[in-house]
Amino acid sequence: MGSGCGREIPALTVQMARASNPRGTAAMWVRDHLDGLFTDEDFAEWYPSNGRRGLSPARLALVSVLQYAEDLTDRQAAEAVRCRLDWKLLPWTGAGLFGLRLLGAQ
Repeated sequence: MGSGCGREIPALTVQMARASNPRGTAAMWVRDHLDGLFTDEDFAEWYPSNGRRGLSPARLALVSVLQYAEDLTDRQAAEAVRCRLDWKLLPWTGAGLFGLRLLGAQ
């Protein structure tokens, strides 16, 4: 299983996520069926071309969709990005503190 951002998800991560969620989750369904739904190029006109590079707007859009689908608060969505194995199957892996910075949680 690859990812839309060119990073390969480790086979053990995939195996553990599938074993712990045999029926799947919304995040796993999105990963399997909608990978590449959003790309940074889709949002290119919304951001300046110069200056320091910001967070990936495609990642933020995907987190926003899953946040809505699972009826999560901002803090819960940040925690899901940081901790939930099924969300780690999304096009970014090893999110670590990225999830907290992504949604502005401290």
